[in-house]
Amino acid sequence: MLTYSFENIDTESMYEHLYRCIKQDILQKKLRAGEKLPSKRSFAKNLGVSTITVESAYAQLVAEGFLYTLPKRGYYVCDLEQETPAPPPRPQPPKSQGAAPERRVYWGDFVGSSVARDMFPFSVWVKLLRDVTASEDEATLLTDTSAGGIRQLRQAIADHLYQFRGMSIAPEQIVVGAGTEYLYGVLIQLLGRRRGYAVEDPGYQRLSKIYEKNDVTTFHIPMDQGGVIPDKLEESGAEILHITPSHHFPTGIVMPVSRRYELLSWASKGENRYIIEDDYDCEFRLAGRPIPTLQSIDVMEKVIYINTFSKSLAPAFRISYLVLPRHLVTRFYETLGFYSGTVSCLEQMTLARFLAQGYFEKHINRMRNHYRALRDRLLAALRQSPLAGKVKITGEQAGLHFLMALDTPRSDQEILQAAEGLDLRVSFVSQYYYDEARRQPHVLVMNYSGLEAGKVEQAVDRLCRAVLGPAPEGEATKATGGDAS
Repeated sequence: MLTYSFENIDTESMYEHLYRCIKQDILQKKLRAGEKLPSKRSFAKNLGVSTITVESAYAQLVAEGFLYTLPKRGYYVCDLEQETPAPPPRPQPPKSQGAAPERRVYWGDFVGSSVARDMFPFSVWVKLLRDVTASEDEATLLTDTSAGGIRQLRQAIADHLYQFRGMSIAPEQIVVGAGTEYLYGVLIQLLGRRRGYAVEDPGYQRLSKIYEKNDVTTFHIPMDQGGVIPDKLEESGAEILHITPSHHFPTGIVMPVSRRYELLSWASKGENRYIIEDDYDCEFRLAGRPIPTLQSIDVMEKVIYINTFSKSLAPAFRISYLVLPRHLVTRFYETLGFYSGTVSCLEQMTLARFLAQGYFEKHINRMRNHYRALRDRLLAALRQSPLAGKVKITGEQAGLHFLMALDTPRSDQEILQAAEGLDLRVSFVSQYYYDEARRQPHVLVMNYSGLEAGKVEQAVDRLCRAVLGPAPEGEATKATGGDAS
């Protein structure tokens, strides 16, 4: 049995003294590689010290690589001239079943929305951010904002809506929030979970999922060429209607004024009936004047307007807003006013100046020109491709996507799988229907906002191969003459 003296150790602790003695014996090879050391309990009893002293010394020697341990077998001396024997490997913990899947990044994307990096005015934004931090009181910038947002931003939004959308509203009617999905939840709390909520079919699927996950009854109302069918809406028993009248997704329908008045008439027949008008890409109508909002012709205060800066600035800007009817403003602050603002004061003040000083209007004009050029390049590439004569394009003026009906014997699923294999992301109108019996096949939703200009011709070439199959060997594709990847 090993033994060491603990006399005359001065200020050194007992475990440090024992650690140093064992280490010296290992270095001098008095303790040889692979030799087993006494158990902690027996060693402590022999030395007349506590088990904790021995355990601490052993732990330090293991940490420094002089000892290694084997489960239920004890401590052994490492071979310092060779690789230290490794203890039996511990089983790896199972991978989490709840981990979020990684989002695939496609070579070309006709589904997702994004903004070209060189289109966002970073220099202007940074300048305004500096101005805000230099001119505003520190206490103001670092405090919580109200549930509705700061006054400066709400005033700037109200001015913008008056100038651009012809909406005459007070800043108090505006509620700023971190993205439209957050604001959907706010509306559910404000209007009540017991109301039936109606959405368009086909429509934005994420919206349906948000309502369903908030435990509200959701009705999917069929559409005709004018939008949601009023008779079907009445039959559903819904009290809240969520629509995109100025540019329906995915069909691109612009709701005619006659249908708008029919829906306003429906809303006026019930005290708890409201219409949520989602104006998600109104800034990017590429021909003619912007379509007037439903809110601007509502005299019964039945329309709740919602919009976002995510489309016009960048998806990373999670700043959206509601415009409530005046009689709902009081209810909002009485029932939900305890919430803190979900957008930082610094971001709100910077955006307020971006709007008030005219930078937003300049940015929108620049973006509109960019998207018009991108759309025209895409349409030209399609006209020169093997798909020319096999497609019918509609809705190319209304916003950031258009529809392309295909003349093809291949099913939508076959084309989707072929595009996937070519690293191209596409979607069909049929994917956005709730009622499977009403699905219309062979109509692509061509969202070009996330497409890089330099990839347009190659993207069309890949789309041709997905729709028509690979070209015969040696036959060049008309659209590009060369993307063989």
